[in-house]
Amino acid sequence: MIGMVKEMKQRYLVQGQRMTLREVFQSLPKHKNSDIKGSVIVHTTCGLPVKLVFVRNWNKRREWLAILSTDVSLDSAEIVRIYGMRWSIETFFKVTKSYLKLGTEFQGRSFDQLISHTTIVFSRYLAMEYERRQTHDNRTLGGLFFLFAYEVRDLDFQTALQQLMVLFLEMAQAKTKKNKTSIFCQLQDWISSLPRYIKGLFKDLSCES
Repeated sequence: MIGMVKEMKQRYLVQGQRMTLREVFQSLPKHKNSDIKGSVIVHTTCGLPVKLVFVRNWNKRREWLAILSTDVSLDSAEIVRIYGMRWSIETFFKVTKSYLKLGTEFQGRSFDQLISHTTIVFSRYLAMEYERRQTHDNRTLGGLFFLFAYEVRDLDFQTALQQLMVLFLEMAQAKTKKNKTSIFCQLQDWISSLPRYIKGLFKDLSCES
């Protein structure tokens, strides 16, 4: 679980001492020029180990916010990144409730009606979000895109080697000068049609008849 915590009456155990959230923050070394002010692993009063990450409050620069994670193995930056994904969930519910009339367009006590209405509203949102991504969003799939790009490059390189082996086999079987000349021409055309990144692997690759 990752979520924001507020200053209330709860206490955290830090090296055997019971501290409030503010006292925990004040006990940490500060990073003045960083968005992440500090982090520490503490225990709740019931003995559960949790990680507290203190970040800058961009709405009030002199204040801070605290994010709690039950997974203490996560890096502080990773905890902040995962929590930041929550904003897209909040905007999703805002759009479905305020603009797509989730829960107010139909009134009824039938469970099937509630499920059908929710499905229709979510389908509308998916259609709108798809259109927005197609027309206004320039983001790609990031690492997944580059992963597939490298796989395509490996496939092209493998195909090129297979074609080269076929030409060599045909050249070995050629007996007349005319057939050899024809195969040399094919090899020259094959070299000319190679992608640039494959040519870059063989800078001195050429064909001389």
